Amino acid sequence: MIDETVAEIEGMRTHSSSVVAVKAARALASLAEREFAAVEEFRRSLTRNSDALRRAAPSHASLWSTQRELIDAVGEPETVEEGKARLRAAVEEVVERVESGKAGAAANAAELLADGERIFTHDYSTTVLAALDDGVADGKTFEVVVSEARPRYLGRKTARALGGRDGIEPTLVVDSAMGVELADCDRVLVGMDCIVGDTLYNRVGTYPLAATAADLGVPVWVVGSAAKVIESGFAFENEHRAESEVILEPPEGFAVSNPAYDATPTRLLEGVVTDQGVERL
Repeated sequence: MIDETVAEIEGMRTHSSSVVAVKAARALASLAEREFAAVEEFRRSLTRNSDALRRAAPSHASLWSTQRELIDAVGEPETVEEGKARLRAAVEEVVERVESGKAGAAANAAELLADGERIFTHDYSTTVLAALDDGVADGKTFEVVVSEARPRYLGRKTARALGGRDGIEPTLVVDSAMGVELADCDRVLVGMDCIVGDTLYNRVGTYPLAATAADLGVPVWVVGSAAKVIESGFAFENEHRAESEVILEPPEGFAVSNPAYDATPTRLLEGVVTDQGVERL
């Protein structure tokens, strides 16, 4: 199960960093079902597999922080069974906190949204979708402009999801049209891969979106679980994806760069919403 999860994360078939953290935690819990001759063998296996899971997505701070927490929670048990029990309990606690954190962040963000707002979003964030759903459940309606998030077109996935929801009128635009559409928007609402110190890391295209919004006076809000906010100790590593996502024909005479994420200074943000509350910047 762990090898399969590592391969799934590396292939990015699982997109949400919260989902990745939960899948990785549950995969690590499978070690509690294996047989180990001694405590040291169990701890070596635990550390080795946790490291493999973290290396599968070095850009995901929530994966890094939850795996580190699981290793710390197991500690140095006196017996294998004690170690397994600690692992099971820690995984359940981590999964519950990540999943409830996501829901809490969405609920807090929904309270910020006013009825009738025109909101710009980018990429595909299940937390943003949940915030919009919570707002609609409170009787609000929204217009939502969604950029495509090329080259993987994850914004199209967001537009399709919103198209089936009552109370929301979605519009899909190409990324390069953000400067045109933002002028008529009340706010930008995006998810996050992570925030480390004074930098937001998110799907590529977030930085130009935030910079354009700042120039136009449109407030930018970021929403996500508090587990994604890291003060120190985590070094973000960008991922460079396949050239074929950008161009199908083999490039001849030129190079192709396809970064998955970009870095947005938090000074461009109006605020951050997590399950712990709302922080204006």
